[in-house]
Amino acid sequence: MQEDEQTVSQDRGPEEIRRDIEETREEMGETVNALSEKTDVKSFAQDKASDLKDSISAKAEEAKQKAQTSSPDSFDVDQAGAKARQAADAAQQNPVALAIGAFFVGLLIGRALGRRSA
Repeated sequence: MQEDEQTVSQDRGPEEIRRDIEETREEMGETVNALSEKTDVKSFAQDKASDLKDSISAKAEEAKQKAQTSSPDSFDVDQAGAKARQAADAAQQNPVALAIGAFFVGLLIGRALGRRSA
């Protein structure tokens, strides 16, 4: 087999050999770059974090859109804030009633979730 390789290399001129060497160098450079990209853990982690951030942003936007379409058109953010403040004031004035109400709400949610999973 070495005789065949020697014969082939003797048939080629110096320019052909130089071109082959240059092509080999380019291929090796591309291979080294590809390997260094694959082993760059910091860059990989940053890319994953960016992908995760984009995914979370998209899901948050989707949830926002669903909430807007499922809520009544007359929903008023200021009114909702006022109602929340009223509820907080009532809770501060009567914490026992709040605890009892929270217990029953939790009980109802627990039953509803239990029915879904069954």
